[in-house]
Amino acid sequence: MKISYDAEVDALSITFRETTVTTQHLAEGIAADYDTEGKLAGIEILDAVKRFGGQETLRQVIIEGIGLSVISEDMISVKKTTA
Repeated sequence: MKISYDAEVDALSITFRETTVTTQHLAEGIAADYDTEGKLAGIEILDAVKRFGGQETLRQVIIEGIGLSVISEDMISVKKTTA
């Protein structure tokens, strides 16, 4: 899984797997990508900072239940938590 943010266009993208996709627009500025089997392959959110209430929300990512702890070069952290 890859989570990326493009500050130039204020877009957050979550890619679950790289594949050929069909995009379905779910709401204004929110789109879901599906693979050929209809499984979710990614999500894109436009105007991300505005929607989330500020850049601080994008600075920390917490993934629960995976048993993973990583700090990236941009100091975005993924904290290990237990459910």
